[in-house]
Amino acid sequence: MTNDQAVREVLLQQDEEYRRLSLQHEGYETRLRELTGHLYPTGDDQLEKARLKKMKLQVKDQMEGILRRHLTPRLVVNSATAES
Repeated sequence: MTNDQAVREVLLQQDEEYRRLSLQHEGYETRLRELTGHLYPTGDDQLEKARLKKMKLQVKDQMEGILRRHLTPRLVVNSATAES
């Protein structure tokens, strides 16, 4: 397990905002899979897919921002320790 994955696991357990965003992301992904499974998608289906992809990306960006905030202090501490 990489450091990023370990931090993600901790965030899922301890950070309410990260957990909420993760559930939202999963919901968008589930709905996208449903729409992709339609044999003959309608125009509305295609519009919804485009909207969901944008929303999913926004949520992913927010999750990555939270992850970066949790990783950055560790990187600074680790590099300062390595220089000593």
